[in-house]
Amino acid sequence: MIEGILETALYSDDLDAAEAFYGGVLGLEKVLRAGDRHVFFRCGPGILLIFNPAETIKPPPPDALPVPPHGTTGQGHVCFRMSGKAIDLIKEKLNKAGIIIESDFRWPNGARSIYFRDPAGNSLECAEPKLWDVEQDISCASSRPRQSSWPATMPARSARLPN
Repeated sequence: MIEGILETALYSDDLDAAEAFYGGVLGLEKVLRAGDRHVFFRCGPGILLIFNPAETIKPPPPDALPVPPHGTTGQGHVCFRMSGKAIDLIKEKLNKAGIIIESDFRWPNGARSIYFRDPAGNSLECAEPKLWDVEQDISCASSRPRQSSWPATMPARSARLPN
């Protein structure tokens, strides 16, 4: 049974800018950097992988780990789980760093989200856990799935709401 997301990936062709942004501005702990191929950060219990798509699309050399080639073009999206107070703090930090907050609003269920971009143009979101009817420290694994209130109380997430 799936227990949760262990890692998630975004792509950037400038790993120095990505490392400065995710480590310096957002304050994530760098776990590993491998030249111009990737830089990994600890994010709560999971790992955020930032790959250079020009490097990861190449087949691995014979002496490397057998990870299949992968990559993407265009902008990705990640949503970081945060308390309302932490969202206020990160918003202040982003403003001081000159990062534009594209949107700051509350969903119909009361959860707050802010949206901004990383240097590669990826869409980043910080949101309260109740956005998806999730408690702060809940595991994805449970003996009985929780019934989400999403369909009954909220529009599809693709329908963006005004500030």
